[in-house]
Amino acid sequence: MGDPKAFLNIPRQEAGYRPVHERITDFSQVEQTLNSHDRRLQASRCMDCGIPFCHWACPLGNKQPEYQDSLYKGKWREAYEILTSTDDFPEFTGRICPAPCEKSCVLKLSCDEPVTIRENEAAISEAAFREGYIQPIIPKRNGKKVAIIGAGPAGLTAATRLNKKGYEITIFDSKPMPGGLLRYGIPNFKLDKGVIDRRMAILQAEGIIFEMGVTVDAKNLPAGFDAYCICTGTPTARDLNIPGRELKGIYFALDMLAQQNRILDGEVFPKDQLVNAKGKKVLVIGGGDTGSDCIGTSIRHGAVNVTQIEIMPEPPIGHNPTTPWPQWPVVLKTTSSHEEGCLRRWSLASNQFMGKNGKVCGVEVEEVEWVSPKEGERPIMKPTGKKEIIDADMVLLAMGYLKPEHPKFSENVFVAGDAASGSSLVVRAMASGRNIVEDIDNYLNK
Repeated sequence: MGDPKAFLNIPRQEAGYRPVHERITDFSQVEQTLNSHDRRLQASRCMDCGIPFCHWACPLGNKQPEYQDSLYKGKWREAYEILTSTDDFPEFTGRICPAPCEKSCVLKLSCDEPVTIRENEAAISEAAFREGYIQPIIPKRNGKKVAIIGAGPAGLTAATRLNKKGYEITIFDSKPMPGGLLRYGIPNFKLDKGVIDRRMAILQAEGIIFEMGVTVDAKNLPAGFDAYCICTGTPTARDLNIPGRELKGIYFALDMLAQQNRILDGEVFPKDQLVNAKGKKVLVIGGGDTGSDCIGTSIRHGAVNVTQIEIMPEPPIGHNPTTPWPQWPVVLKTTSSHEEGCLRRWSLASNQFMGKNGKVCGVEVEEVEWVSPKEGERPIMKPTGKKEIIDADMVLLAMGYLKPEHPKFSENVFVAGDAASGSSLVVRAMASGRNIVEDIDNYLNK
C-alpha cells in the first residue's frame, strides 16, 4: 500500500465515454482512457485490505491489491505479470467484465467509490502491448495432443494454459475467425476486434493451431488427439413462442450483433439478408447486456426510435436492500447505449406479435405484478389485465440462452465454460477454461 491516505484524498475518477453525438456515428470504442499519471493515482486508492473481498469476488481470483500497488509505483511490467498469473486475457476482461471485484471493494461498500479496478486492468494490458512486454514463448512439447472445440473465452483460456504445459493444441471452430462471443456477440464499440486479433497472433506464434470454419460433431470428435475439451458455449437462444412469431422482422439478438461485426470485418450480405434497423421502430425484448448491445447497434444503424422492455420490475438506483452484499447488487444499470437514446420500460410481458402483410408491426404487451414469495420460493408473476400495443417494425429477442445438453462422453472428453454451466459471464467462462486444464493435465499424466 504505497499511499495509506490516498483513498481519503483522491476521489474515484472514471475515464468516461466519448460524446454521444460523436460516438453514435461509428462503431469505434466508446470508452476513453486516463493518462498514466491519473491512472497511477487511481491505483493508489487501493487500501490493500487485510481480507481482499475484490480477490474473493473475482471468478479468476485476480490479485487486485498486488497489481494496484505495482501500478501506483510505476512498475507496469510487474503489474502485468501479477495480473496475468491469474488472467490470461486482461485486455478482454478490462473492457467487458462487469467487475464483480468492484462490487465487493471496501470503498464500494463504505462510500460507493470503489477502486477503478477494471479500467486499471485494461490500462496495464495496453501498456504491456505498447511497451513490448508480451512476446511469444514456445514451450517444449511433451508429445501429447489436445483438441479444443470452440474458440471462445473458455476454449482460448484452456488452449493457452495447456499450450504452456507443452501440449500440442488444435482449436476447432465453426466460425471464420476465433473469439466466439467476444468476436461475434460483443459490438466493436465495446471491444474492438483488433484487440482480439493481436492476441490471436501471439497464440499462433506460440504454436497453437487454429482450424476455423470447421463444424465438429460432438458425437464424432476428430481422431488423433489424446484429450478433448468442449467449449462450444450456449448456441441456442431463448425464444418467445407467442402468436405471430412467424412474422418477418423478428430476430434473435445475435442475428443482428454477429452480422454487424462480420460486416465490419469486411463480409458482404445480400440486401434481403441484412438485419438493419435503419428507419425502423425497434423493440428490444430483454433487459440485460445483450439487449443493451442491440440498442447501441440499432441507434448506429439509424433507427427511428428504440424501446427496451423487461418482464422484471424496475430495480432501485444505487442500492437495493433486498440484495445486500455479498449478493450481486440488483440495481438499475444505465449503459453507454442507454445514454444514447432509448425508452426503457419494466414489468411488461409480451402476449402476441401484431402483423401486417406478413411483417411485424407491433407487440401486444401486458403489465404484470410480482407477488412476494414465501420464504424459499420464487416470486410469482401476476398479469394485471392492463394491455397495450407497442409499435415496432423490428423486434429483437435478447432473453438469454438455453443450457446445452451433451451426450455421454468418454473419459478423455472434458466440458468447460458456458457449455458446462449455461450462459454466464465471460470472466466465469475463462475461469472454467483455466480450471479444466488441471483436470486434463491430471488425466493425461495419471
